[in-house]
Amino acid sequence: MNTRRRITGVVKSANMQKTVIVEISRTYQHRLYKKVVKSSRRVMAHDELGCQPGDHVRIVESQPLSRHKRWVVQEILRRDIRGVDELIPDVESPQ
Repeated sequence: MNTRRRITGVVKSANMQKTVIVEISRTYQHRLYKKVVKSSRRVMAHDELGCQPGDHVRIVESQPLSRHKRWVVQEILRRDIRGVDELIPDVESPQ
């Protein structure tokens, strides 16, 4: 096992070729006010697996691949079934 960071997130956009935007969200308790705070950040990741928006993926740190890409999709943890339904066109029944 190597020392690369591995983070799970949700694919938000897959409009580019071999690149997806993954949103990483976390919740933590504020140190002073003790309120639960939600924060999220978006990173670009290299995708050879064909991810769709809504998929839960594990990304791993890598060497810089381009100006903004520093992550690679390692595996798809869970597919989003709603994303598959959007790809199927609606067929209207004749009336």
